[in-house]
Amino acid sequence: MATAVLERSLCPISCPELQATERILVIEDDPALRKVLQHLFSVEGYEVNLLPDAFVGLETLQRETASILIVDLGKAGSARYDLFRQYAKSQPGLSVLVISANSEIQEKVIFLELGADDYVTIPFSPRELLARVRAIARRTSPVRPEPFYSFGSVIVDFLSMKVTRRGEAVELTNKEFKTLTYMIKNAGRVLAREEFLNEVWGYSSYPCTRTVDNHILKLRQKLENDPSSPSHFLTMHGVGYRFVP
Repeated sequence: MATAVLERSLCPISCPELQATERILVIEDDPALRKVLQHLFSVEGYEVNLLPDAFVGLETLQRETASILIVDLGKAGSARYDLFRQYAKSQPGLSVLVISANSEIQEKVIFLELGADDYVTIPFSPRELLARVRAIARRTSPVRPEPFYSFGSVIVDFLSMKVTRRGEAVELTNKEFKTLTYMIKNAGRVLAREEFLNEVWGYSSYPCTRTVDNHILKLRQKLENDPSSPSHFLTMHGVGYRFVP
């Protein structure tokens, strides 16, 4: 019935901001809902790849790249959280929107804490889903025209979404890379924790601002010469953080 509601509400929606270069990978086990999502995004100019199985989707992500992953892990059962972690690890800069029939707050919070950019409950409005995808695309757009950015002994490759320090690869999680990108984009400016949560996580309020602190700590441990006395990721006591190249 949920799919029928979506199909009835599906109609062409004018979104001139969207670019045909965006590639969306959709993982959905319901054939009818896959059809709805394919039509929804293809008419807006997206390249859409649809898969019916969450485990096959993981294999695909390890071979191919996508701009945004839209995934329903309802049939994955107890493995859904571990699968999500593997999705994020396969492509550190991958944006992930979870769709689910589970509307429990705890389920939403867990996925958001794991690094999901958004969580949408089925049934949903196609117009709202498109708006959320566009919002994710805006937040994760390239920081600057240059494909590389360097500070200290660190080089950030925005095109391949890879980071090296002293010539060696540094593994960042999805949200660590996005936090780093946002700080580089706003270098020199003091950023409040709430701003990180709104712009990087996509929510103006969030269960725990310690989430930001933990991500900054990880960036210091991975990218600073002396994490205990950072020179790039500075704490502004009582306010938030500031990035200094």
